[in-house]
Amino acid sequence: MDGLKRQAAARALEEVRDGMKLGLGTGSTAKHFVDLLGEKVRSGMKVVGVPTSEATRAQAEACGIALTTLDEIDHLDLTIDGADEVDHALNLIKGGGGALLREKIVAAASDRMIVIADDSKWVDALGRFPLPIEVIPFGLAATRAAIAKAFAEAGVAGQMVLRTARDGHVFVTDGGHWIIDAHLGRIGDAPRLAGLLSVIPGVVEHGLFIGLAGTVVLAGAQGIRVVERR
Repeated sequence: MDGLKRQAAARALEEVRDGMKLGLGTGSTAKHFVDLLGEKVRSGMKVVGVPTSEATRAQAEACGIALTTLDEIDHLDLTIDGADEVDHALNLIKGGGGALLREKIVAAASDRMIVIADDSKWVDALGRFPLPIEVIPFGLAATRAAIAKAFAEAGVAGQMVLRTARDGHVFVTDGGHWIIDAHLGRIGDAPRLAGLLSVIPGVVEHGLFIGLAGTVVLAGAQGIRVVERR
């Protein structure tokens, strides 16, 4: 599986040109991309990156990749990131690693987003992977009630679990927030659910990425498949 992820990352790297401003994703597949990009940089390629997490920032710095922020530049040429699930409309579930807020800000600031994944992430409908919802700790019970109401309106239901870290304490994002993982099984109308969740005051962001990915690079046993959004 790790080899497939690296193959997808290598194919996406072919889309990177000298002088580009890049969004650098977070997660196991994106990590391969940052490693491979670092090799190109050490060979003379000039790019500048905006990392989507502190982990990616540390990795990119170790690889010698020049970094900037979205305060210093207002848009990016390309973001390359992984996904936890991709449907046939190229809608995504992201946030398994907890970086969904920064990932979505960076993707939205980019002219183009390429998703890299192994083909196990390709699904008919989103929802098998738990949907991460980043929330403010204040008023959590009220926020959970509002989320449950949004689920009912969207025709989905499932257990909501507050994410914990390996040490057993509540997982805290880079932004200082908490994450609820919603085990929904199948999301029939992902754009509708995304809209309902986005208007809840206690929800900072959710892991439904709708209309952001333009290209998906899938690596499988039969090779590389590139899917473009229609």
